[in-house]
Amino acid sequence: MSVPAAPRSTAPPGQPKKAATAAWIGSALEYYDFFIYGSAAALIFPEVFFDESDPATATLLSLATFGVAYAARPLGAFVLGHIGDRLGRKKIMVFTLILMGLSTFLIGCLPTRSQAGTLAPVLLVLCRVLQGISAAGEQASANSMTLEHAPPHRRGFFTSFTLSGTQGGQLLATLVFLPVAALPEDQLLSWGWRVPFWLSVAVAVVGYVIRRTLDETPAFAQQTATEGVVKLPLVILVREHWADVLRVIAGALIASVSTIFTVWALAYATGDSVGMSRSSMLWVGALANLVALAAIPLWAVLSDRIGRRPVFLIGAVGSAVTMFLYLWAISTGSYPLTLLLGIVAFGIVYSAANGVWPAFYGEMFSTRVRLSGVAIGTQIGFAVAGFAVTFAAQIAGPDGDDWFAVALFTAALCVPPVIAALSARETHTVPTEELGERAHRQEPRPETATV
Repeated sequence: MSVPAAPRSTAPPGQPKKAATAAWIGSALEYYDFFIYGSAAALIFPEVFFDESDPATATLLSLATFGVAYAARPLGAFVLGHIGDRLGRKKIMVFTLILMGLSTFLIGCLPTRSQAGTLAPVLLVLCRVLQGISAAGEQASANSMTLEHAPPHRRGFFTSFTLSGTQGGQLLATLVFLPVAALPEDQLLSWGWRVPFWLSVAVAVVGYVIRRTLDETPAFAQQTATEGVVKLPLVILVREHWADVLRVIAGALIASVSTIFTVWALAYATGDSVGMSRSSMLWVGALANLVALAAIPLWAVLSDRIGRRPVFLIGAVGSAVTMFLYLWAISTGSYPLTLLLGIVAFGIVYSAANGVWPAFYGEMFSTRVRLSGVAIGTQIGFAVAGFAVTFAAQIAGPDGDDWFAVALFTAALCVPPVIAALSARETHTVPTEELGERAHRQEPRPETATV
């Protein structure tokens, strides 16, 4: 006879939208903080925190501090992923929001090299590490929260709010930096650069108010009620999902496209070899992110219809190609061409992979290890992507103008994501309760077993 199926939980009315909103705001804060840092690392920090007598080395060191946060992310992923799979998604979402807002505010309060000597860059790196630890848990917890609250046939759409929040934060960071970058040099380097970091407090407060009223996800609540709290999520993750963790690590290298576009290309375009203005290049980023805000949910909706794999592949392969076009456009010094190709490359093509990965990665894992799996896999991959900027600065040569070598390097980093997608299972039609289960268990599930 058949064993009765376990009752499926459903989200309370309004919770999917509320979870998506909370994810959007948290991701917006995370990437507002990250990209004001990226803009400052490319334009301001070489002069404020490092030795001005050697501009090339100062720029290289400044871009390296951008990558430090990515190096800290795997540590944060292991710790916060473990806690999130044991205690729930909500607690991690609130904690990471507070930590990110505080560490970013403190960067705006740091003394400069002229005021504190070598202590200044040390404190900068410390704050950057705290940002990285926070980011490691932020995106994975928000992703798990939205996926587990979402209707099964719209998981792609609802989880995409995590990444549209990313673009929103990047857009906000760019818009805030536009008037700052236009300040006279002395005001910019003395106090102007600090203002964007201080403003992060406002976003953190709004996000905290929304997140503290969220309900825990039905899938997590059901899992803890029926199976209890998982004591060692990492053991289960390594034993049952190791191949999927490797796929997520490889897939997450696609973030290299974002860091090269946002940081290295900005430094290249505004450097001596090209000489575009700071404000004009910041507008390229702003308009590309504005387009991405519309493109990401559209790509996600398409993935709900045709699957995650084909949409992700469009983004990964397309980004490898369009990076050559974008960097070539910068090399010509033509601003209209740079603007057009920047919007196509980053606003449209990259958004295909960027908008679908929250559902694609999250659906590889079962509820009991989802937060750990997504956090660890993405943050190891993102750590490599973060230092892609530093490698690009070295690859570009002593004059920093070998754009073709950087484009080739970026395209090479798009190959592992393509392989990961081709080897992954398609999951867009799998019920939420069964995600991450069938692939690892050959025997029938309890609700369908017969005796």
